[in-house]
Amino acid sequence: MRQRLSIEDYIAGIRAGDRIVLSQAITVTESRLPADKELASAILKAVLAQSGNAFRIGITGVPGVGKSTFIESFGTYLTSIGKRVAVLAVDPSSQKSRGSILGDKTAMEKLSHNPKAYIRPSATGLFLGGIAKSTREIMLLCEAAGYDVILIETVGVGQSETLVKGITDFFLLLMLAGAGDELQGIKKGIMEMADAIAVNKADGDNVQAAAMAVSTYQSALHLFPKSESGCATEVLSCSALEEKGMEQIWNLIQAFEKTTKENGYFDQNRQKQNLNWMHDRIRQSLEDRFYGNPEIVMKLKSLERDVRDGKELPDLAAEDLLRIFIQKN
Repeated sequence: MRQRLSIEDYIAGIRAGDRIVLSQAITVTESRLPADKELASAILKAVLAQSGNAFRIGITGVPGVGKSTFIESFGTYLTSIGKRVAVLAVDPSSQKSRGSILGDKTAMEKLSHNPKAYIRPSATGLFLGGIAKSTREIMLLCEAAGYDVILIETVGVGQSETLVKGITDFFLLLMLAGAGDELQGIKKGIMEMADAIAVNKADGDNVQAAAMAVSTYQSALHLFPKSESGCATEVLSCSALEEKGMEQIWNLIQAFEKTTKENGYFDQNRQKQNLNWMHDRIRQSLEDRFYGNPEIVMKLKSLERDVRDGKELPDLAAEDLLRIFIQKN
């Protein structure tokens, strides 16, 4: 059973960078219990002034690209230059068991033992978008605990990666070379969102193929509209396995940060993200209250049966339930 700390203990521990207290605070934040939700809100409000100082990087990629290996290599490089790194590694939840593998600490064994790094696996909890429901809150807690760089590893490539882009300052897309058509299997929309593309596994016999892939992606990006950030999307090659190219990628990210802070995009983007967060939470809270309403729970089963059997239109059934909800609130 989790040891119950006072809110003062949580706040002091987080501000002191206590990893155990940070982990406990994150567990509270991920909880669905009403008491924990209230405690989590109080903790977040208290440490809000200490958050927001880290640079937030979203990392996604095609299947088999080696995201975990890349993050371990990149995170290790960042700690070697004095950065404190928090990795929020999101695992897909099972639709059947509602469980999650949560194996990222095993995949990043070296980084998990690094005193300057903190890895927190979280299940998506069937929350769409390749991020966990509480990823934003966890990010703030890690920042308040003194971490300089937040790396968010996503489930994988898909249309809902927009959500990951919507909570980070920089969006890195990892790609492979030597796998047939370099553009196959990657949606144009995701390439448009990327602030940089890194062609991984540029090692061994794959070095030349990686160089060709870099050229291919650079040519393709010329067809896309200019980014709102004011920075051109760069394409680099790297080898996470051999820990090559990490410095170049970090230099690129630092240049992006400098430019976007000077042209105002950085602050505007953060402000926009905060507003989107508020509206997302409104929608989520309404959904939670809707499905938690006793009268809705009683009526839902019969209406689901009627819709399934073709006896009722889905739209009318939804309107019926919404009418009940509105009348009772």
